[in-house]
Amino acid sequence: MNYTYILKCADNTLYCGWTNHLEKRLKAHNEGKGAKYTKARRPVALAYYEEFPTKEDAMRREAAIKKLSRKDKLKLIGETG
Repeated sequence: MNYTYILKCADNTLYCGWTNHLEKRLKAHNEGKGAKYTKARRPVALAYYEEFPTKEDAMRREAAIKKLSRKDKLKLIGETG
């Protein structure tokens, strides 16, 4: 299974990515090994995810989410901004 996910960072920013192992990826982000963006914004918490059968589907959804406004991303994860 492949996942597109949104993390909420300690500084209240959002990070979107994709992975094929959600728990392992979240752990990597919190250990400072996940992405340059999240390294300085730890701890991070999983705010949202979607499952996809293929890597390509997950990557397409990641690209679509990254084009959303912050307001729309907050709406997606069930928060108001």
